[in-house]
Amino acid sequence: MNIQGIKKLLSQGESLTVEFKATKDTLSNSIFETVCSFSNRYGGYLFLGVSDSGEVLGVNPKAIPTLKKNFVNMLNNSEKVSPVLFLNLEEITIEGKMILYVYIPISSHVELCSGKIFDRTEDADIDITKSVDLVANLFNRKSMEFTERKIFPYVTKKELLPMDDR
Repeated sequence: MNIQGIKKLLSQGESLTVEFKATKDTLSNSIFETVCSFSNRYGGYLFLGVSDSGEVLGVNPKAIPTLKKNFVNMLNNSEKVSPVLFLNLEEITIEGKMILYVYIPISSHVELCSGKIFDRTEDADIDITKSVDLVANLFNRKSMEFTERKIFPYVTKKELLPMDDR
């Protein structure tokens, strides 16, 4: 994403698909809750070094390598995020301050953070683990959006071959 696109998202504020974290030196648990809730809803952008109001605070430039490494390591730790996700933080300088950001795509699987299920509502990450109805709605929504779990009873092998091989 280019700097104009990022500035536009920052000016629009937090929403169903945008979250700001004022992170300077360390990653809080809420960052991974947001990653899971975006994966479970519509996807979204996570910005580190930005206040809830959209003010660019910046992250500590000396902490960036550690922040990036810890982010990847935690996403690949199945006790933290399950199933694991393969995402990387990107750096960009805005108003002379360095921020980190990542786009989190929607997942075909229900993502867990520390064994809990989070979903996104407005600009909040909600723990829905104990709500049978909300968890059922999440599973239903995902099963309707992703065709890899659907059965197509009348499709033949021939129709699955590339056009040149038919």
